[in-house]
Amino acid sequence: MNARGNVGRVAEAFYLPDPTDPDRYISTELTRGPWSPDAQHAGPPSALLGHVIERCEPRPGFQVGRVAVEILGPVPLEPLTAQAKVVRSGRSVELIEATLSSARGPVMQANAWRLKLADPPLDLPQEFLPTGTRPLPAAAEPERFPSDQAVGFHTGIEYRFAAGSFAAPGPAVCWIRLKYPIVAGTAPSPLERTLAAADSGNGVSSVLDWSKYLFINTDLTVTLHRQPVGEWVCLDAVTHPQPHGIGLAESALFDETGPIGRSTQTLLVAPRG
Repeated sequence: MNARGNVGRVAEAFYLPDPTDPDRYISTELTRGPWSPDAQHAGPPSALLGHVIERCEPRPGFQVGRVAVEILGPVPLEPLTAQAKVVRSGRSVELIEATLSSARGPVMQANAWRLKLADPPLDLPQEFLPTGTRPLPAAAEPERFPSDQAVGFHTGIEYRFAAGSFAAPGPAVCWIRLKYPIVAGTAPSPLERTLAAADSGNGVSSVLDWSKYLFINTDLTVTLHRQPVGEWVCLDAVTHPQPHGIGLAESALFDETGPIGRSTQTLLVAPRG
């Protein structure tokens, strides 16, 4: 921890488990977002909620199909308590609620639907199954992320644009890979990787000048019809702002073999100042 006693070292993971409390996690500087040096990017804490959701009374043969995250306010770079519980159990579907809290109280909440997988798999017409791919570009020197912070979420991921860029306003296709575990000592699950990446839809497809406007998401909803395979998650993203200050970012999600689902973010659009 640093001199403030609330931020973990950088090199190991986005979060460090607190050995004195199984529900408590130490936030590292890798979680820092672009809007404030003292606030986290919503990707890592969304993935942390996914981490505890998947570990909540796990059931063989079930899979999380949707996670809806509500962002209750800026998530501080401080220790966080993450808890989850099953609030509606059933033979085929169940609802899980998760909460992320700092010392001041809840900062994020999530609802997740966990669904029973068909066994044996259903015999469905191939022409109605999701298809299509997006190219994963070869490694290249990444362009500068719009942040003046030396360490943050942008340094904890690798990103490759197949179309668009941070400097070119408009829709974009961007691949994202975690360089570090969400929680130290664990391997990121497909759900964790997807939640961490999906929150960047409004950033990679930004249409407004980062230096003049805020376009902060109040939520993140991710629906997966299939778990991603491999380390890379692709966002085919577009942002729709409105003059009245409400916007929407939506992303089609892919892995290297094809589509995996979609994500949406409701945006607060406002001038900086």
